[in-house]
Amino acid sequence: MRIVSLLPSTTEILFAVGAGPQVVGVTFECDTPAEARTRTIVSTTAIPEGLPPHEIDAFVSRAMAAGEDLYHLDSGALSALDADLVVTQDLCAVCAVDVSVVDDALAYLGCRAEVLTIDPHSLDEVLGSVETLGAASGCGDAAADLVRDLRGRLATVQEQVSGATRPRALVLEWTDPAFAPGHWVPEMVTVAGGTNALGDAGEKSVRVTWEAVRDSAPEVIVCAPCGYDLEGSTQLAHAAIASGELPSGIPVWAVDANASFARPGPRLVDGVEALAGILHPGLAPAPRADMARRLR
Repeated sequence: MRIVSLLPSTTEILFAVGAGPQVVGVTFECDTPAEARTRTIVSTTAIPEGLPPHEIDAFVSRAMAAGEDLYHLDSGALSALDADLVVTQDLCAVCAVDVSVVDDALAYLGCRAEVLTIDPHSLDEVLGSVETLGAASGCGDAAADLVRDLRGRLATVQEQVSGATRPRALVLEWTDPAFAPGHWVPEMVTVAGGTNALGDAGEKSVRVTWEAVRDSAPEVIVCAPCGYDLEGSTQLAHAAIASGELPSGIPVWAVDANASFARPGPRLVDGVEALAGILHPGLAPAPRADMARRLR
């Protein structure tokens, strides 16, 4: 089977379950594992490089209002790969190539590849997508083993924080302007032993005012801006602190959002473990230095 993966998360999952040799095409963002960078890149972004967060938000807002695509699919590269399976999403037009774009491209090219849409909204659905991709790639047993391990780790976290006071935690999915989290992130806070201060599980992330951030009365703030690693998140968190918009006198953490919060793959469990260490020091192991950093 020849597989094209149009999501960093599904690329990671496919390699994790042993289907890496079948992956022939990926996106410009697929960087985990490192071997994924050796595959043909079939999609790129329309967002100019180097923009600060507020300009990225403005660019995305204009493009969405105009009905423009934020990602470019290289139809020539896709055709040359002669894929049997193309994995894409219908979850977020800001995150990756939309399934409608893929369907149109394949129809135009006359390709008969199967299109598999992965759209998880919760941790359980993320784990379900691991099993789905395992089955689709002929790696069902390995996928089942991986999911069993991930569920075991989540159960361990819940045992560690069971009975503890649940601090109010706010995860910022963007910092300029502020966005409250959605999809699986509020659930991550809950599993890690916290109370999600702003944003709804299973729903889209939403733009919020800084007044709403302060009114949510968080006891801990975690900066996890979508698309940023730990260093990038740290810079944006420092900027948010310097702006004076964050509630004063409470801890502020930066995390590797790309690795363990934004991408719906196995490393979300790393994010839950990191959150547990942030929210419950002494009960759960401290987060790894390459995953989280306290700034205040």
